[in-house]
Amino acid sequence: RRKLPRKDEYVEIHPELIELDKVLQELQVTREQLIEIAILIGTDYNPDGVKGVGPKTALKMIKTYGSLEKALKALPNAEFPVDPFEIKKIFMEPQVTGDYKLEWRKPDVNGILRFLCDERDFSEERVMNALNRALKAYEQHTKQSTLETFFGRR
Repeated sequence: RRKLPRKDEYVEIHPELIELDKVLQELQVTREQLIEIAILIGTDYNPDGVKGVGPKTALKMIKTYGSLEKALKALPNAEFPVDPFEIKKIFMEPQVTGDYKLEWRKPDVNGILRFLCDERDFSEERVMNALNRALKAYEQHTKQSTLETFFGRR
């Protein structure tokens, strides 16, 4: 369940599992073509997509023309804030690094509440419940074990 922002109403949430292989098979496109469809519709790098091109039109264009390059020739007025082929490259060849270190540290309760509740309208009660579990796990993880932990008090 999710609470609607600024209302005392809840709606049921039913998560949907989307499997890439099934989507590609159902649409009869390749991963590369799916990325090209996304570029026409809009991505993080070109949020508005091509004016007048929605999901159905983009799918039809990529299937008809076979590639983004050919589809764009049919859309001479298409505007992009970033080169569409650079966008495609980002999705086709994402930069991945293994050069990072994960550290177990105490959750920033105020920062998490501000981000999830104030900026994203999450339920404060649900977030606090999850944070309390995380804080408890953190405390258990960082608490130094004593002999009493293993043998009990005598």
